[in-house]
Amino acid sequence: MIDVIIAGAGPTGLLLAAELRLHGARVLVLEKEAEPPKFVRSLGLHVRSIEVMDQRGLLDRFLANGRKTPVGGFFAGITTPAPDRLDTAHPYVLAIPQTTTDRLLAEHAAEVGAEIRRGSELTGLSQDEDGVTAELADGTRERARYLVGCDGGRSTVRKLLGVDFPGEPAKAETMLGEMEADAPVETVNSVVAKVRETHKGFGLGQLPDGAYRVVVPAATVSEDRSVPPTLAEVKEQLRVYAGTDFGVHSPRWLSRFTDATRLAERYRSGRVLLAGDAAHVHPPMGGQGLNLGLQDSFNLGWKLAAELAGWAPDGLLDTYQAERRPVAADVLDNTRAQAVLMSTEPGARAVRRLLTKLTEFEEVNRYLIEMIIAIGVRYDFGEGHELLGKRLRDVKLKRGRLYELTRGGRGLLLDQTGRLSVAGWADRVDHVVDVSEELDAPAALLRPDGHVAWVGDDQQGLETGLARWFGNSS
Repeated sequence: MIDVIIAGAGPTGLLLAAELRLHGARVLVLEKEAEPPKFVRSLGLHVRSIEVMDQRGLLDRFLANGRKTPVGGFFAGITTPAPDRLDTAHPYVLAIPQTTTDRLLAEHAAEVGAEIRRGSELTGLSQDEDGVTAELADGTRERARYLVGCDGGRSTVRKLLGVDFPGEPAKAETMLGEMEADAPVETVNSVVAKVRETHKGFGLGQLPDGAYRVVVPAATVSEDRSVPPTLAEVKEQLRVYAGTDFGVHSPRWLSRFTDATRLAERYRSGRVLLAGDAAHVHPPMGGQGLNLGLQDSFNLGWKLAAELAGWAPDGLLDTYQAERRPVAADVLDNTRAQAVLMSTEPGARAVRRLLTKLTEFEEVNRYLIEMIIAIGVRYDFGEGHELLGKRLRDVKLKRGRLYELTRGGRGLLLDQTGRLSVAGWADRVDHVVDVSEELDAPAALLRPDGHVAWVGDDQQGLETGLARWFGNSS
């Protein structure tokens, strides 16, 4: 029997597959499309996702295929400089098209032994106390101990489970695509700058090869968002907003997105779970969607692997929903707020002017930036040290970097006292005795996703933390 079937070979599903393979789980990824998509929805990785890639030894691959850009504020299109001393060793955004992210994660998942089966559409599922049966469009069936739906906002898995997806339906739609333009670059730039003074959802950005990525509001909300717009529709809306269509032609791809905002009522139903856009959809303000899905997988992977291996403490798998659903709810709220602030209505523009002034206060600016790049996320582990529940940055040690020690996806005790022990949990937790001038704590226990599970210097407290997150001692 397969350990886990993953429906969907997007970034969320591919990273989850790789995380499970780190722990030896047998994984099958089912993707209904025969080929990876050519359209580019996401354009980059935020700081927390960059840290995730570093924690698993993938960052060099991504850096070789992307471009570092400085972190700065862009909440609702309000440009601000980065505050001093962001809590990260990676204070940049990585500009990289989603097609490249998909390819790199697919390569990684295959290298570590995940099976990726393209052109295989899941059409039905049933579950019992021992596992899940997936029914495919070609009439075949696959059996697994668990199944995870990473199959997007129109998730088949979510619909088959009957999980409610409450929220707000689309009120506005935006068209986007890549195409050539005959207008001179200087003309494009000046006209776009003028339009964006009032319409922040409009843009033409030149790509390295000279073509343009075009983003323009649609006239109405389409009945079927899966049907791409036509070039004629794009040209018409460009003329509406800019007074010219810039001579655009020869589209490589065209797509559309809406401002629909929805959150799954639950992330788990028995042996079936949801992650990424299957669990939450929201407007693309701030470029948070792909990153949110990657971070879902990073949270879920080690917990599901622990369940499969038999050492998971009671309730560990349920902490996936308890931790990640509130994070998604916060993202939905901040994208709702950004959408309102990007409106051309007088009231919204007045609030925008006020917020722009407030971002001149460093703590306001820091809060908004850390929220978008996801390094401000703190899970509720109860009362305790200020680090408890937060992910730990890549601190420098006397013998290297912390993230270099997390590549295997295990727990880690960073012990500056040299007096502690993980005996009884050594099959799940690494013990590193080292010193860091950047860590203001005697010792910190990290979960495999890098979040701090315990801080202190007493063995009894450590063992309580170990048992809570890593099960009984062996």
